[in-house]
Amino acid sequence: MAKEKTIIVEQTGSPIGRPKDQRATLVGLGLNKRGRRRELEDTPAVRGMIDKVAHLVRVVDA
Repeated sequence: MAKEKTIIVEQTGSPIGRPKDQRATLVGLGLNKRGRRRELEDTPAVRGMIDKVAHLVRVVDA
């Protein structure tokens, strides 16, 4: 069985002063504080969420 592809995303910016939809996107990614990292499945939906808040996160490992 093939191993699922994953990516590690780190939050680099604060959601303070950002629109509610961007805050909700960060929560959807499992992030809520700067410096937090999450390992997520590499799916088109997750990639779209990362693109939406690209100014607040970075992909550590692809």
